[in-house]
Amino acid sequence: MTDYELTRRDALKALGAAGVTVGGAAALVWNESGTDKSAESAEKDTGTVEPEFGDHERETYHAVATIVYPSEVTGVREFVNSYVTGRVEADPERATEMTTAVADLDVYTREWEDTVFTALDTETQEETLRGMGVKAADPEPHGDPRHRVRYYLVNDLLFALYSSPTGGELVGIENPQGYPGGTSSYQQPPNDR
Repeated sequence: MTDYELTRRDALKALGAAGVTVGGAAALVWNESGTDKSAESAEKDTGTVEPEFGDHERETYHAVATIVYPSEVTGVREFVNSYVTGRVEADPERATEMTTAVADLDVYTREWEDTVFTALDTETQEETLRGMGVKAADPEPHGDPRHRVRYYLVNDLLFALYSSPTGGELVGIENPQGYPGGTSSYQQPPNDR
């Protein structure tokens, strides 16, 4: 079994595929200023203040990526941190929607498990996503909570993975359209894997 290591370079490529431009890898470092809310404060959040994308939301994205990414992939934490940082900094409106999707997931998790999603073990997290109906939900940014979780968490993370060079290599599309390589790369038979 081959490991596929995700890097910040992969995050930059995925952000480019999503239409996000960033100033370089240094711009993709998560600011850990200490002002972000923790999982504990997220549990007490009443929703009266406009949501802000913080450490809790970033950790939720990492937890979901751990579930939906293939086991052959390594470097998930750095990749997700870089990708999410780029998305949040480039589009504050989307960041608000991403935060709302995490809150939707936490509300559902609190109903069934009496805690936030990140406080669960991986197996229970996977069962929670399945129980919420995320796998069968259509990705709809303005739909009900399971549709938003599917759109902003699951699909966005999968798009990031498979639009990156490493994710493309994982599924045999090392040179997707829009990446350099020329026509000769499309005229060769696929590698035997």
